[in-house]
Amino acid sequence: MKSDQELFAKGLATYQKVVAANYMAHREVHDMLRRVLLDEAADGFVFADLACGTAPRSAAALAGSNVSRYVGIDISQPSLDVAKKALAALTCPVELRCEDFVAAIDRWKGPLDVVWIGQSLHHLLAQDKVAFMRKINSLLSPGGLFLIWEPTRLEGEDRDGWMERFHQLRPDWGAISDEEFAAFESHCRASDYSETATTWIDMGRNAGFTTADELMMVPNKLARVYRFRH
Repeated sequence: MKSDQELFAKGLATYQKVVAANYMAHREVHDMLRRVLLDEAADGFVFADLACGTAPRSAAALAGSNVSRYVGIDISQPSLDVAKKALAALTCPVELRCEDFVAAIDRWKGPLDVVWIGQSLHHLLAQDKVAFMRKINSLLSPGGLFLIWEPTRLEGEDRDGWMERFHQLRPDWGAISDEEFAAFESHCRASDYSETATTWIDMGRNAGFTTADELMMVPNKLARVYRFRH
């Protein structure tokens, strides 16, 4: 059997191909993130990047902003090793923590101004999503922002319907092999629990956020970005 390191390296390489080809709209999403940070984040804001991965897009979104501290959380140390290089250009202190993002937030001390999570919150079941969002809300400073980018079902669509829409993308993902696409799809079927836009927003309201709204839908209509304000 292949080692865990080999399996991780293969999966990371596939994901990096997807990012480079912009199949999941990383470019548009992080352009949106950058606009929000420049226009709405408080001066000297503390930025928590949950499930940050290798963080190149977050680094670009934060460049030239008023961020005073960056904290990246990811369960993969190899990803954090790459992230350290990607974040080196930031002028603020950078802290990288190798741990599960739920556990990290559960024991977090001190206020946060902006919390960002992309393509990871949907791994939690519905009741756990709300509990997590409630904890984030309790940590945010007044006017603080919680921004998420997550798979979103169409209204009336079930989980299998979303999966079928993802499957239909195969002809458009020419930069990866059939084996790589199958592995990506298998991960989605095993670990992804998307919600409708209405549910994502209702979850934010139930978690106590003052405002909850949708900022954008990605071009393939499989995911959206939401903003929740403390």
